[in-house]
Amino acid sequence: MGLPPPAPPLLGLLLLLGILRPLWGDLVFLPAFIRMTGPAVTASLVGSTEGVTVSLTLLQDQEGLLPVPACGVLTNETGDWSLTVTPAVNALEVTVRLKRGRQRCSSNETESSSESPCMVQALLVSASRNSSCLAHLLIRVEIYANSSLAHNASENVTVIPNQVYQPLGPCPCNLTAGACDVRCCCDQECSSDLTELFREACFTGVFGGDVSPDSDHLCSVQESRGAPGWFPFLCVQSSPANSPFLGYFYHGSVSSQRRASFRVHLRADLRDRSDFGYKQGDPIMTVDKTYFTIPQVSLAGQCVQNAPVAFLHNFDVRCATNLEAYQEQDGGVIHAKIKNGAVGGIVTPRVTYEEAADPDAFITRTGTLLSNESASRNVNVEEHYIFRWNNNTISEINVKIIRAEINAHQKGIMTQRFTVKFLSYNSGEEKEFSGNPGYQLGKPVRALDINRMNNETTLHLWQSAGRGLCTSATFKPVLFGEDTLSGCLLEVGIHENCTWLRENAAELLDSLVQATHVAMRGNSNYSDPSDGWLEIIRADAADPGAAPPVSVHGLCADVPARLHIRILFSDAGAVEGMTQHEIVGVETRFSTVNWQFQCGLTCEDKADLFPVSASVQFIKIPAQLPRPLTRFQINFTEYDCNRNEVCWPQLLYPLTRYYQGEPYSQCVAKGLLLASFFILAALLSNPWTRTCKA
Repeated sequence: MGLPPPAPPLLGLLLLLGILRPLWGDLVFLPAFIRMTGPAVTASLVGSTEGVTVSLTLLQDQEGLLPVPACGVLTNETGDWSLTVTPAVNALEVTVRLKRGRQRCSSNETESSSESPCMVQALLVSASRNSSCLAHLLIRVEIYANSSLAHNASENVTVIPNQVYQPLGPCPCNLTAGACDVRCCCDQECSSDLTELFREACFTGVFGGDVSPDSDHLCSVQESRGAPGWFPFLCVQSSPANSPFLGYFYHGSVSSQRRASFRVHLRADLRDRSDFGYKQGDPIMTVDKTYFTIPQVSLAGQCVQNAPVAFLHNFDVRCATNLEAYQEQDGGVIHAKIKNGAVGGIVTPRVTYEEAADPDAFITRTGTLLSNESASRNVNVEEHYIFRWNNNTISEINVKIIRAEINAHQKGIMTQRFTVKFLSYNSGEEKEFSGNPGYQLGKPVRALDINRMNNETTLHLWQSAGRGLCTSATFKPVLFGEDTLSGCLLEVGIHENCTWLRENAAELLDSLVQATHVAMRGNSNYSDPSDGWLEIIRADAADPGAAPPVSVHGLCADVPARLHIRILFSDAGAVEGMTQHEIVGVETRFSTVNWQFQCGLTCEDKADLFPVSASVQFIKIPAQLPRPLTRFQINFTEYDCNRNEVCWPQLLYPLTRYYQGEPYSQCVAKGLLLASFFILAALLSNPWTRTCKA
């Protein structure tokens, strides 16, 4: 049938050499012994592999003993086996594979002795240099006939059982019909001897056959899982065969596979209701019965090039575009004919062009130009759309496109900006309100600088681009209700003057708050400083000129590094059911750090990066001070729901103010209706009837 197991002296010698040789720096196989149960095994030959020859031989037993390996008598006549050597990093990957052309396990052998292996052999892989043995790998081959590694998968259709009485697929890891699946201990086709090979590495969970786990409510699980003392009174007496998984897959029909797709499919029959007027959220249509599209950012954060524009929906987005894949599309805007919302009405956009003052602020170069040709092309870096609306129609569309001229072979990433704004037909060019009268969430915080002629401004934050340097960072407004943290990097050298560093950092932080007052409401008038304007409180303003008495080379103390902006707001009533927010105070505060030049192994005269940041925090305060606690509430804490497990004030929870699931009026109405049912039941009860008769 085959060879006996390897002799203990030979196996021990190979294992000992495999442990000691890496310590000596010699050539060695890792591992030195492999028990093979599949069609292929792989080992690594580690060490000095230059000029090494790897060969394979089949060891023949001599009265039950394996011969001592000798490289001088190695032969390549290995019959059913093939040897493959693949170079790796400071090693060789050696793979021994059973040839598929020959079937050693026939059907007769499988039927007669399926419990025992059909192939038992001993293989020896030797590494030699100049006919001198350097390392050996001993392989013990045991391949069973009833194994998925020795058989091809069956193409027979699996019979689906009735899921009402037994779970569908009691052994999910049984993937091969008529053969034993390795590590699948619930496979009934695995013999006991074959299961012993992988019993310690069986699949667990549902895939391993635990498809009907015991419920935590069964009385039989009390002893094994350490249930509490009251468990016997509330546990469920049920047979383990009555699994809650029964009937979970009641209809065992076979369905075709559906491939997931992330594409956005538009309806073939676009519903065009623009002839009867637009409503808020309706897509704007063209005369060709297509959507008027502008690139927008999706919920996943990606830019959608052909996103429909919704009526009365403003947006301001930025998209990153590869210059190699960029295609100019402004020609479609010029010739677009848009339905205005009336029958037969058409609006043609009026387009104006402007040249970008600094194209490098929009383009991040990823490579140098290999051609010095003077050919150039224009790219759109910003597109601003203004829609004038009148009731449910569009009266005018103005488009301003800002272009930049770049080299035709320029490579890099371009950041484009797209804005859409809907304005009333009779509104002028005045600044847009941030609310009327209170602030709306997401609108810019209105600010005022009384020291300038053009006093209209706002609070800003940094919007870094490219390397994140402060010199290339742009500003973005502070939006109401959004806590934000932004920053940029300032290049500083090892010989930097500390006074200049403090002044530069303080100037950068002060540039974010070029204002003296902040509007309490979203519609405060810029022309009237008394119309709800609050003065900004500047706590511990930075003093860049105050230098410390000690100045160390490469070290500066008390450098302004962070600006904290705290905005206090509260609810100031409601208009048509909408809560109106009002700012009641603004404070700015600086934080300083001690800067030290970061050196590696040596301090080189190169620029270091000093981070500066700014944070905005919105703090909501109650419009009225809370009622102070009484002496009874302070001394007797058993009625405090926050410090006790039992909360008596919430005994009738649906009827109290703590319940926020429904309006309080509906809760009271439902409570009174329930109380009337109890009163009616008491009046119609038998004891009450007897009392009336008496």
